[in-house]
Amino acid sequence: MSSTNQSSKVKKSASSFSKSPSKKKMAPKKASEKKAESSLIKKGTSIFPKGKAVASVLRIGSRAPAFSLPNEKGQVVKLSELKGKKVVLFFYPKDDTSGCTKEACSFRDGLQAIRKKGAVVLGVSADSVDSHRKFSKKYEFNFPLLSDESKAMIQAYGVWKEKSMYGRKYMGIERTTVLIAKDGTISHVFPKVKVDGHYEEVLEALG
Repeated sequence: MSSTNQSSKVKKSASSFSKSPSKKKMAPKKASEKKAESSLIKKGTSIFPKGKAVASVLRIGSRAPAFSLPNEKGQVVKLSELKGKKVVLFFYPKDDTSGCTKEACSFRDGLQAIRKKGAVVLGVSADSVDSHRKFSKKYEFNFPLLSDESKAMIQAYGVWKEKSMYGRKYMGIERTTVLIAKDGTISHVFPKVKVDGHYEEVLEALG
């Protein structure tokens, strides 16, 4: 009798434990929170989530979005102060990485030819002023590197996009070059730039 009662109690206890809501209720809640958080991140990292606004902002002939950013020396560079000059604005993902270094060096080596076309070169990434300073000093760049840590200008030009590497999706700068005419309007846009041969196509586009 005693043995039967003890067995019954054990079964009842096990049954009660299996019905415990602690783990079953927390799992879907966590998944839901992660989904909501992911949604907020996607909305917050880009003002052009589906690229619809990019086409209108970067339309050939439209006015280039204004910007005022510090260069590698901490000096502020404003688009408004470059009126009357052509501007080669190249956006790149990261300082001192292979593709970005190769691209920046091609503009460095060919800067004289670009200047003869009446143009200036500006590199832009989300790296800090200090990172730019080290990058510029290491490769002796002869043009400014602008720091946009807030990504406000990068988003305004529609180059902050969802990227994918080894199946992992993340937000980052899509390598893009924008040419701005003397009157401040966009004359050319080179999206998804391939570094090899890019300097030559920019030089040709400058006329």
